[in-house]
Amino acid sequence: MADEKQKKISEREIALDILLDMERSRRFSSQALEDGLRKIQFEKKESRAFVSRLVEGTTEYRLQLDTVLDHYAKIPVSKQKPVVRCILRMGLYQMLYMDGVPERAAVSESVRMMRARHLEGLSGVVNGILRSVQRGILSGETGSLIESSLSVKYSTPAWLVERLQKDHGPEMTEKILASSFQERDLTIRCNRNRTSPEALKAFLEKQGIDVRPGRISPMALSVGALDFVRKLPGYREGKFSVQDESSMMTVESLGIREGCRLLDVCAAPGGKSCYAAELGALVTSRDISVEKTDRIRENAERLGLSLTIEEQDAAEPVAEDMGAYDIVLADVPCSGIGVMGRKNDIKYHVTEKSVSELAALGHRILEVSAGYVRSGGRLMFSTCTILREENQEAAEHFLEKHPEFSKVQERQFLQGIDPCDGFYFCLMERNNS
Repeated sequence: MADEKQKKISEREIALDILLDMERSRRFSSQALEDGLRKIQFEKKESRAFVSRLVEGTTEYRLQLDTVLDHYAKIPVSKQKPVVRCILRMGLYQMLYMDGVPERAAVSESVRMMRARHLEGLSGVVNGILRSVQRGILSGETGSLIESSLSVKYSTPAWLVERLQKDHGPEMTEKILASSFQERDLTIRCNRNRTSPEALKAFLEKQGIDVRPGRISPMALSVGALDFVRKLPGYREGKFSVQDESSMMTVESLGIREGCRLLDVCAAPGGKSCYAAELGALVTSRDISVEKTDRIRENAERLGLSLTIEEQDAAEPVAEDMGAYDIVLADVPCSGIGVMGRKNDIKYHVTEKSVSELAALGHRILEVSAGYVRSGGRLMFSTCTILREENQEAAEHFLEKHPEFSKVQERQFLQGIDPCDGFYFCLMERNNS
């Protein structure tokens, strides 16, 4: 029993270290969590799951947790020491959302962690705040705080809630926000050069993995959420790639023909480039840094695909490539609001200013990319966001400015409405001249 208790303390300490790393480095939780889980990669799956849930949940509900804590604390959470702030958030998250952790245990372990970090003088503050929250839970006061607004209920910045309501309406916005907190399976794309969806499904099921067919793409399979994708049987052998069905649909909509020349200007980590190559395109895959092109190269080599991989800023034109490609794919940098459910802290990194800056960058990349399309060729503009400023408004502005292009197909996927991530694409064709 003592060993089990110590183990739980150790798991909480790892979770705390990961959250503190995020505070210091401003890294996304997925990156910090992956590094932190390596410390216990040989522990039982339950241990890794406990750490993952505690880190992800504390991060995802951060705005809500801070709202509740600020109500009961004399000093706002934002002004607390980082370690105190993280311990308070972790403790409150366990009290509200981890049924397997008794409230009294969440409080006592939070106090214990304060002492372990040599902050005995502040342990009474943590104890007092969390005990007040505990009384608030019993009286219903805490629940009322949580339900006070969509921003607090779904732990999403108020400006973003307002923007989503403007773009998609109140009812749709709540569905979108609610979907961010639902468990999501991992979606993989079968590498058609090495296996078939049916054969891959049978292979994974033999390994004891629950597998279901995709709901949009015939090459997609859905598997349970995993903390180490690279350990999934068949991954190292290149039998599949991790890719959402909305992204697969983007490539499938291109009308790729064997031997066509395709340029992917913002390609990392290479999912769309690799799928296009699997479908028979001659792919040139570019991104802005060596770090990004290395990720493309790693994926292509694992899948057994031959791509031309180049380091190039998509916003800067390459004169010798003008009119040289049958298909140009511009999956531009964006706010990423369509993948809030998978990147649970992206909503805290995005601001109104950054959305406008990203929309302007998207405009620039789309302008440059258009020049590479041959007469009669196709241009695909896509993002993993659901904000009109970055999507429909950008496409409309481009088409008004460039009558030589016409719209072929446009699709906005919305998480919580469609069975995939939020995603947008607009396929355009250059008129024959």
